[in-house]
Amino acid sequence: MSPLPPLLDVRRARTAPSGATAPDRSGGYDDALDDAELRAARAALVQGRRQAARSLLLRTGDDWDRRGHRLAALAREPYAAAWASDWLQDEPGSPDAAALLALARVQRALRGREDPGSAREACGRAAALAPADPTPWLGLLRLARTAGPEREVLDAFAEVRSRHPEHHHAHHLLVARLAERPSGGRPESHQVYDFAELAAAEAPADSPLAVLPVVALAERHRVLATTGHAPADPAAQAHWSGPRARRMLRAGFDWWLEWEHDEHPRRHIDLNHLAFALSCADRPAEAAVLFRRIGAHATRAPWCYPHRDPRAAFRAARARARAFLTNP
Repeated sequence: MSPLPPLLDVRRARTAPSGATAPDRSGGYDDALDDAELRAARAALVQGRRQAARSLLLRTGDDWDRRGHRLAALAREPYAAAWASDWLQDEPGSPDAAALLALARVQRALRGREDPGSAREACGRAAALAPADPTPWLGLLRLARTAGPEREVLDAFAEVRSRHPEHHHAHHLLVARLAERPSGGRPESHQVYDFAELAAAEAPADSPLAVLPVVALAERHRVLATTGHAPADPAAQAHWSGPRARRMLRAGFDWWLEWEHDEHPRRHIDLNHLAFALSCADRPAEAAVLFRRIGAHATRAPWCYPHRDPRAAFRAARARARAFLTNP
């Protein structure tokens, strides 16, 4: 496994938060995406019934991407920490209850409602109960990505990757953080692109990490636009038209056309990033295909970049793509 890229010990640019960690204030986006079982378990948990969530996590087993996705969505419920604490009292050795409590406390800490130290302790206890599970380390990575020192970011990512080398959510979090590093050279030579392309190249052929370079383009766009180094309107940026950007977009779209495993729990996040990037690059025909696959599962990021109304941005891009198919 290749070593992680070093992070320079300099201050990061002040930017808008990436969608991977920002609270969702849009009012209409569902973190569960198209996971009907997750939505049902979450609805039961809201009513104070935890058996559905317990059964869901038991069935999920060691499908680590799906486990992380489901626990993160459950943990976003306002009373998830209280429910998980009661569950853990009834079943003190339950790794599922401990992981839910850990991620719920991380969520509260990110919202400023809990001391980050208690969230870290909860993640540590969950990790001790299930040493092979990357999910407690994902919680620590979410904390570090938002406010932690760079060494903490890399350490948490390394722990996740040692347990699940292709962990989807963890790679997105690290890309969001790396994108905030100063370029130190030509725009297309940024460190985040090197990391994303290396991760995509090292992943198995059917891994959705093939789309990670496109995610890196979107995250770097967020940083450039927020810091005033590029126009806020992504379609007005040369960011999407350079040789490296064109190569990344072509590779990501071509991979998606050939992908035969369309059941990854976070695939709609990748589809939204691809549709966003192709819309910005003025490739409406390809974007239209992706909008059809996205259907009702729009995601807040990257359509909110930078500080835009994500719903309006998504609908405008979709309308342009559809109009092109009608009047090419």
